[in-house]
Amino acid sequence: MKNKILVIEDEVKIARFIELELKYEGYEVVLVNDGRSGLEMAQEGQYDLILLDLMLPRMSGIEVCRRLRQGGNETHIIMLTAKDDVSDKVMGLDMGADDYMTKPFAIEELLARIRVALKRKEKTEKEVDGNGKIYKLKGLEVDDIKRQVTYNSDLIELTKKEYELLKYLLENKNIALDRERILEKVWGYDYYGDTNVIDVYVRYLRSKIDQQYSVELIKTVRGVGYAIYED
Repeated sequence: MKNKILVIEDEVKIARFIELELKYEGYEVVLVNDGRSGLEMAQEGQYDLILLDLMLPRMSGIEVCRRLRQGGNETHIIMLTAKDDVSDKVMGLDMGADDYMTKPFAIEELLARIRVALKRKEKTEKEVDGNGKIYKLKGLEVDDIKRQVTYNSDLIELTKKEYELLKYLLENKNIALDRERILEKVWGYDYYGDTNVIDVYVRYLRSKIDQQYSVELIKTVRGVGYAIYED
């Protein structure tokens, strides 16, 4: 069965080029040229991956991503942007994008990232189907079957990457994890961003859990990275 990819891109030549390359690689492709239509297609259909341009007519890629994640859509999103500004990239990741590529890009790199993303999707689905676990620490509970996080029964809303980072730290509690290892396991081996994205996401988690409930779950290990320790 072919993997189905939704491409939301308003630059006609780029969109057509991506569409032809993806079809040549054996993917089923749906092409949309504006943000609002892209959001509707993503909400109504089942896709294995979404390629989402940042600058779109009718609705920005950031807003499309935000609404999809807010609605519980967990489809892997690679954001395409002509901007090389760190704040734009961080904003896209914060809204729930899984990866980003700056235009112009080599199609070989884009195809490689798509392959990695789809492999990770298959692995995650197998793990959820066969090995769903519940992680508990102090008042925190991470239910990997429901993909739900609570603290003292209060539901905590996390983005996909925040959830995956928290889960990885809990899976390896009492171990000091360096940033390169976290980046590889949570963002993927072929992620090309800086390790400071981890610091940004740790800050997000601390604001939603540690600061909200007056606890100190995520520890900074100087010269190494981060850890969650069980008292």
